[in-house]
Amino acid sequence: MVTIDFKLSLPEQLLKEAEEAGLLSPKSIERLLREEIRRRRVDNLFAAADRLAALDLPILSDEEIAQEIRLARRPTAA
Repeated sequence: MVTIDFKLSLPEQLLKEAEEAGLLSPKSIERLLREEIRRRRVDNLFAAADRLAALDLPILSDEEIAQEIRLARRPTAA
Protein backbone atom coordinates (compact mmCIF):
# COMPACT_ATOMS: atom_id res chain seq x y z
CA MET A 1 0.00 0.00 0.00
CA VAL A 2 1.28 3.45 -0.92
CA THR A 3 0.15 6.67 0.71
CA ILE A 4 -0.28 9.85 -1.32
CA ASP A 5 -1.27 13.32 -0.25
CA PHE A 6 -3.17 15.58 -2.57
CA LYS A 7 -5.10 18.80 -2.43
CA LEU A 8 -8.59 18.96 -3.86
CA SER A 9 -10.56 22.13 -4.57
CA LEU A 10 -14.32 21.64 -4.53
CA PRO A 11 -17.34 23.89 -4.40
CA GLU A 12 -18.58 24.11 -0.80
CA GLN A 13 -21.91 22.42 -1.55
CA LEU A 14 -20.21 19.48 -3.26
CA LEU A 15 -17.77 19.17 -0.36
CA LYS A 16 -20.64 19.10 2.12
CA GLU A 17 -22.55 16.47 0.13
CA ALA A 18 -19.45 14.32 -0.35
CA GLU A 19 -18.63 14.46 3.35
CA GLU A 20 -22.22 13.60 4.31
CA ALA A 21 -22.17 10.65 1.90
CA GLY A 22 -18.84 9.45 3.31
CA LEU A 23 -17.14 9.78 -0.06
CA LEU A 24 -13.97 11.47 1.16
CA SER A 25 -12.63 8.60 3.25
CA PRO A 26 -9.59 6.73 1.90
CA LYS A 27 -11.68 3.56 1.46
CA SER A 28 -14.37 5.42 -0.49
CA ILE A 29 -11.89 7.21 -2.70
CA GLU A 30 -10.18 3.89 -3.45
CA ARG A 31 -13.54 2.36 -4.39
CA LEU A 32 -14.41 5.36 -6.59
CA LEU A 33 -11.05 5.16 -8.36
CA ARG A 34 -11.40 1.41 -8.96
CA GLU A 35 -14.93 1.87 -10.34
CA GLU A 36 -13.77 4.64 -12.68
CA ILE A 37 -10.83 2.56 -13.92
CA ARG A 38 -13.20 -0.35 -14.59
CA ARG A 39 -15.71 1.93 -16.33
CA ARG A 40 -13.00 3.32 -18.61
CA ARG A 41 -11.76 -0.17 -19.47
CA VAL A 42 -15.29 -1.22 -20.41
CA ASP A 43 -15.75 1.96 -22.46
CA ASN A 44 -12.46 1.29 -24.25
CA LEU A 45 -13.51 -2.30 -24.96
CA PHE A 46 -16.79 -1.17 -26.51
CA ALA A 47 -15.02 1.55 -28.49
CA ALA A 48 -12.60 -1.05 -29.86
CA ALA A 49 -15.54 -3.32 -30.75
CA ASP A 50 -17.20 -0.42 -32.56
CA ARG A 51 -14.00 0.29 -34.50
CA LEU A 52 -13.71 -3.38 -35.40
CA ALA A 53 -17.34 -3.54 -36.54
CA ALA A 54 -16.79 -0.44 -38.69
CA LEU A 55 -14.05 -2.23 -40.65
CA ASP A 56 -16.77 -4.14 -42.51
CA LEU A 57 -14.70 -7.32 -42.72
CA PRO A 58 -16.22 -10.50 -44.14
CA ILE A 59 -17.69 -12.89 -41.57
CA LEU A 60 -15.53 -15.98 -41.01
CA SER A 61 -17.07 -19.40 -41.41
CA ASP A 62 -16.94 -21.91 -38.56
CA GLU A 63 -14.17 -23.78 -40.38
CA GLU A 64 -12.14 -20.59 -40.87
CA ILE A 65 -12.48 -19.81 -37.15
CA ALA A 66 -11.42 -23.37 -36.24
CA GLN A 67 -8.41 -23.04 -38.56
CA GLU A 68 -7.38 -19.74 -36.94
CA ILE A 69 -7.61 -21.39 -33.52
CA ARG A 70 -5.50 -24.35 -34.67
CA LEU A 71 -2.89 -21.96 -36.06
CA ALA A 72 -2.81 -19.91 -32.87
CA ARG A 73 -2.40 -23.02 -30.71
CA ARG A 74 0.36 -24.50 -32.86
CA PRO A 75 3.71 -24.46 -31.06
CA THR A 76 6.16 -21.97 -32.48
CA ALA A 77 9.76 -22.84 -33.31
CA ALA A 78 12.10 -21.10 -30.90
